[in-house]
Amino acid sequence: MKSLALWCTAVSAMVCAQAHAEGGPAGDSVTLYGMVDAGVSWVSNQGGHSVLKFDDGIFTPNLLGIRGREDLGGGLHAVFDLVDQFSMGTGAIVSGQGIFGRNAYVGLDSDQYGRLTMGNQYDFMTDSLFFGHDDAAMEVGGLYNFRAGPFAKIAIPGNPPFAPQFDWDRMAGATVENSIKYQSPRFGGFSLGGLYGFGGIPGAFGRGNTVSAGANYTNGAFGMAAAYTEAKYVEDGEPDIGIRNWGVGAHYDFGKVMATLLVTTVRNTYNGGSIAEAEAGANWLLAPDWAIGADYMYMKGNAYLDNNHAHQITAIVNHFLSKRTVVYAETVYQRTNAGAEALISGVLDPDGTSSGPNQFIARVGVQTRF
Repeated sequence: MKSLALWCTAVSAMVCAQAHAEGGPAGDSVTLYGMVDAGVSWVSNQGGHSVLKFDDGIFTPNLLGIRGREDLGGGLHAVFDLVDQFSMGTGAIVSGQGIFGRNAYVGLDSDQYGRLTMGNQYDFMTDSLFFGHDDAAMEVGGLYNFRAGPFAKIAIPGNPPFAPQFDWDRMAGATVENSIKYQSPRFGGFSLGGLYGFGGIPGAFGRGNTVSAGANYTNGAFGMAAAYTEAKYVEDGEPDIGIRNWGVGAHYDFGKVMATLLVTTVRNTYNGGSIAEAEAGANWLLAPDWAIGADYMYMKGNAYLDNNHAHQITAIVNHFLSKRTVVYAETVYQRTNAGAEALISGVLDPDGTSSGPNQFIARVGVQTRF
């Protein structure tokens, strides 16, 4: 009931702001936007049994956002973005997130000097390597194609206990609370950015903080990106748990075909566990309303993670009913080494992990944006 009241307040504020913006200077705007995805998935081995289930937020997460921009003159704008992630199946806000837990920031955007924002926002593993790079994970398989695998011992703090390795390279959209972020304008195809998340612990400035940096370059059809993030998690009576990520990626647009390459890593400085992955993918626009995609990924853990590894192959067919709506069919297959248990990202429930080295998913769904 409290969440509903908050939503009513937020939407009412949006409507009032929209009315004000429509009567204000040109370039002022407040926009309600979002995306929704739902479908049916068959999982070959989930806790030792196959299952047919309703699943949502796979092709894209289910998001509802309010975005605003005000022209302050001289190429300077005030900006804000408030985004909630929710479940289509239940209508509930995603567990563990607040009403605007996906994004909540305000800041200034200058045509000449760049963009400075403050709040709860993505770091540069997402900004540079996903939004700025055309990552094959989302384009080919959505959430099922983000990184997980047989690496539970990596133990990323804040993850659900039944999937402590989920999104270990932060590219599915991990956010940093209480952060300040700067993104430069583009100069000769280059742009740079940095983020600092405050730990807020008295007498210990460096505890619980997050630092992140990213760089992007584009030149016509070619683009590349690099990013680094270190997030520290505070445990009572223990040293901070540091999770370090870095990644590099590149893409080339051949016109009908977009090809991508990506390498990402993670290291848990507390237990010494680390993982690296390499990925190659492509999307082919067969016709204005048909596209296919494929992606191959190899993931490898170090000795602390028992040298576990996994191969993952994803394929998808998209049929665009309009510019905003697509129906799709996809398959994802993961195979690990003997003695390990496969886990495809997105199979997130207490019985999500396979009981053996193989896991296969077939899915049909529909997604629309507004």
